[in-house]
Amino acid sequence: MLRRHARAACTALAAAGMVLAGLQAGSATAAQPSPGAAPAARSAARALGAAEAQPELLAAMGRDLGLTRAQAERRLVNEAEAGAAAARLRDRIGGSFAGAWVEGAESGSLTVATTRAADLDAIRAAGATARLVRHDLSSLERAKAALDRAAGADAPVRYVDVRANQLVVEEVRAGAGARLAAATGVPRELVRVERSAEAPRPLYDLRGGDAYYMGGGGRCSVGFPVTRGTTQGFATAGHCGRAGQTTSGYNQVAQGSFQGSVFPGSDMAWVAANSSWTATPYVKGAGGANVQVTGSVLQPVGASVCRSGSTTGWHCGTVQQHNTSVTYPEGTISGVTRTTVCAEPGDSGGSYISGSQAQGVTSGGSGNCSSGGTTYFQPLNPILSTYGLTLKTTGTDPGPGPGPGEPEPGGTWKAGTVYAAGATVTYGGSTYRCLQGHQAQAGWEPPNVPALWQRV
Repeated sequence: MLRRHARAACTALAAAGMVLAGLQAGSATAAQPSPGAAPAARSAARALGAAEAQPELLAAMGRDLGLTRAQAERRLVNEAEAGAAAARLRDRIGGSFAGAWVEGAESGSLTVATTRAADLDAIRAAGATARLVRHDLSSLERAKAALDRAAGADAPVRYVDVRANQLVVEEVRAGAGARLAAATGVPRELVRVERSAEAPRPLYDLRGGDAYYMGGGGRCSVGFPVTRGTTQGFATAGHCGRAGQTTSGYNQVAQGSFQGSVFPGSDMAWVAANSSWTATPYVKGAGGANVQVTGSVLQPVGASVCRSGSTTGWHCGTVQQHNTSVTYPEGTISGVTRTTVCAEPGDSGGSYISGSQAQGVTSGGSGNCSSGGTTYFQPLNPILSTYGLTLKTTGTDPGPGPGPGEPEPGGTWKAGTVYAAGATVTYGGSTYRCLQGHQAQAGWEPPNVPALWQRV
């Protein structure tokens, strides 16, 4: 098994070709260590385990995205490198950043948008396509926040379309989008209104992806196994249950109880399991096979993502937008990610994974897995941070570490902490700024992973 994964990693990394080489070359300046610094860091693809995807995940990507296995392998590698390149560029160009996305069957093209012409050369030098637009991402997100505060169920979905550099409001009643923009004072030219035939709803009726049952009735799906100190359990959707509610597992054996739950506002919860249950670092894949989880780095718009749920099993699609707001009949949730993956009732709370990186838990959506649909997931990192949870992972190569007799580097960086983009830490006498949100773990020390940390 290990040998097979090693061969796949080498093949996928080599096959990524000129696009991957360009992104890595473009980041060489930012990632270049100073004399006396730690040993050379691994590429983003190696650091995030993108080139070691299991066959079950690759098969599901092939089925739902129309890819060959080789294309799926190259896509995951390219997405890991593109996410790191986009994060470095966002850190470099600051307030003029207007979004980033990947395109192509193999995610071979990264585009980064900016409002400042002076940034274009730097973007191109990093191996990405540069696009000059009118509105920076922060301004659009502030305008979206104004829409969110006033939105109702007749305009249930709002998000920033980074490709179009525009706000989108989906309405289920004619005129609702225009009235929302007028009521909030958001300039109409910023808003594109789209008619939606179906309003999103939580996927009630009621490993990652396994079924569990709530004591008061209903079924949901396990998101990601976690630990909190010596307690084991799992992250899931908040609308599945409230604090104190008991659960039983897929086999109807007593399992545990909800320890915390937020819905609406967010859609997050976690269940503490009893001593009969053990958290594992896996998501249930096609045919019940285990898919490894190695971290929690959120992938960019356009990236592939696969979902596991107890009703419909494995399905894949792409990330459409982050930081979307959705108004369900029960209220509004914000900060969810919109995807093209289908889901049905009972899939709620289940796992979204990109390569081996945990993305989030199923919140709701529209449509189904026969005709297709749109779904939304609550990102995992905020759940881990809110409840002080540690994602169960298969682990990563810890790197060379200190030599014999050398002291530990020291600093404020700490494994198990959830870091958001922009956070700063010290490590080994240097200061680093976080580029991509993630939960820190051994092997992901700042000098080792320029995909996640920039030395400042």
